[in-house]
Amino acid sequence: MTAGRASLPGLHSPGAGFDEPFAMLEACHDRVRRSLDLLQRLRQYLRDQGCDDSARQAARDVLRYFDIAAPLHHEDEELHVFPPLLAAADAQVVALVRQLQQDHVQMAERWAGARGSLQALAEGDIDRFSAADDAALDRFAASYADHLRHEDEAIYPAARAVLGAEAQLGMGREMAQRRGARPPAG
Repeated sequence: MTAGRASLPGLHSPGAGFDEPFAMLEACHDRVRRSLDLLQRLRQYLRDQGCDDSARQAARDVLRYFDIAAPLHHEDEELHVFPPLLAAADAQVVALVRQLQQDHVQMAERWAGARGSLQALAEGDIDRFSAADDAALDRFAASYADHLRHEDEAIYPAARAVLGAEAQLGMGREMAQRRGARPPAG
């Protein structure tokens, strides 16, 4: 990147530990928002400044997050958050969980349609996004807005209410194990 140009910093965020799995899930939502913001800033940067090493690194950062961390996060919810809420049989919560499960499928499909242009940018095969690329990136980013809000405001509080301390500790252990990380003590 040449002097005088705006920079596209990577993602840095405090992490939560596996001993507090809901705090970890909430921190992941913060990283989702930052990754989507980085994607938006990257797109603007390409329009204003053009493509350079900083832009390619931003594309790699977005790819890494949505290729690795986001699928693990969705799996955490599918395995640990949604099942106890579906079993609780509150019709409104069950309907919302079913919608969130459909969202996960849609997000994966939209990511599959959007990631190719980011990969091509990161690898130097393209230096800007086409109108079709921009539309795919817009569809992908839009799929998160209501989803995150519903989880933060309704689903996580409801799941915390039905999952006791021991169940949450087990949840954290399993989350750590799937990531090859050190499980929480206790």
